Amino acid sequence: MQRALLLLLCVLCWGCPQQREQVQQHFRFNNGAEPETLDLHLMTGVPENRLATALFEGLVNQHPETLDPLPGVAERWDTSEDGKVWTFHLRSDAKWSNGRAITAEDFFVSWKRALTPATGCQYGYMLYPIEGAEAFHKGKLKDFAQVGVKVKSPLVFEVTLSAPCPYFLDLAAFKTLFPVPVWLVEEHGDKWSRPENMISNGPFKLAEWKPNERIVMVPNEHYWNRANIKLEKITAFPYTDTETAYKLFLQQELDWITTVPTQKIEEVKWQPQAYFTPYLGSYFYRINVTKPPFDKVEVRKALSMGFDRSIITRDLLKAGQLPATYFCPRMPGYDPPGGLPYDRAKARELLAKAGYPDGKGFPEVSLLYNTSEAHKQVAENIVRQWKENLGITVSLQNSEWKVYLNDVDNQNYQVARAGWIGDYTDPNTFLDMFVTGGGNNNTGWSHARYDELIAGAARESDPAARAELLREAETILVEEELPIIPIYIYVNQGMLAPRVQGWYGNVLDNHPYTSLSIREE
Repeated sequence: MQRALLLLLCVLCWGCPQQREQVQQHFRFNNGAEPETLDLHLMTGVPENRLATALFEGLVNQHPETLDPLPGVAERWDTSEDGKVWTFHLRSDAKWSNGRAITAEDFFVSWKRALTPATGCQYGYMLYPIEGAEAFHKGKLKDFAQVGVKVKSPLVFEVTLSAPCPYFLDLAAFKTLFPVPVWLVEEHGDKWSRPENMISNGPFKLAEWKPNERIVMVPNEHYWNRANIKLEKITAFPYTDTETAYKLFLQQELDWITTVPTQKIEEVKWQPQAYFTPYLGSYFYRINVTKPPFDKVEVRKALSMGFDRSIITRDLLKAGQLPATYFCPRMPGYDPPGGLPYDRAKARELLAKAGYPDGKGFPEVSLLYNTSEAHKQVAENIVRQWKENLGITVSLQNSEWKVYLNDVDNQNYQVARAGWIGDYTDPNTFLDMFVTGGGNNNTGWSHARYDELIAGAARESDPAARAELLREAETILVEEELPIIPIYIYVNQGMLAPRVQGWYGNVLDNHPYTSLSIREE
């Protein structure tokens, strides 16, 4: 009876026209955190990505349902017979939000900025398939003219790869490869992305940013496809409390929440507004291998084998997450290695081998996580299991999003909660992040053979052979070295108002705002 009444109230609430605001085509969602930055070359998180795809556009877009490549700033592209040279033909009507034409030079200087070491772009490695890009990013090559990008004409941009890359168009649709108004960066420095200064080239432009309150975006009147943009306004809220966001959704104050409070999962599963679908994402803990006692591989293995992941997914999260001792989710053509299973006895044996029998003498350590009730619950469960199974005590350290990101980036942690959502549908997006010095490695871990395997996979044209190289690399990661502790594979979960049209579930949780509209009732 209680569930039936709740469903009736939800349906009635969504149908109350007197509660509608004046702007009918207004899409409101909870972004889950205050963004760290709106600078495309400095952002690293999912909350930032949701904003970037509204404000900016790359050479290539993605289909909202299939994720297949679609024309963006480039209206078409050509590929050489050997698959190494890509020629992008830009639209003559592509413009920045101030009316300035977008040219091939904009992409040239933007990619140069992303690869310039002083910029500090953690995602610079996304450009590594380009000839000379890695050497320039690592400071080994000083002349950017030797990197494989050329301005052939104002509307023709040529890219030369060091080897064929089957997912290059997916990379071209990723935010790091979007154009940045570099002239604006030179004028305003790190203040270029403030509302009063920002110029963007996406379907929307920044209208308002009230920190810790809301970000408002409105249509970019100079966008090449403006005539087909239906939304008049987008508002993103930074609520970290999922219970607050859930209540606002039920009160019709939000159209989309990207997660459901853990305690509400069973309650909402039957509701038509809720969705639970496959997600190309992995939840794990980073380990700072530079700090004792985590410099000992036996300790890292003991932590990974010392807790039962099924307790977390089955009894705590309950949304269909898959317990995982591997890092990269299964995908067509790739099956990850098995990893290290839960084995209390073996974990205790490894800990004793490291010099901590029954946990005796194990130092006081902490686990860092960003503010979230779900992260807290998972962490509490795991440290409780470590206490019971290994005899060690781990304290919890909670930080808000920006502080958490800064601490992880600077390796100011011992164990840290992490999540990785695939940037494209290929195992490389999960595995190349842990190469030596990788921008998103942040563990202090380095392994020569691992680096060789990732580099070899980038050169390998045979899909089966390439998959074997990647699988061997992941085996090192999750069975031999353990700079990370895999925990579970995400599900795409949330709630969407029935009035939102043009929204499709996909494994990357990418939802182009160009396809969205609000059904007026």
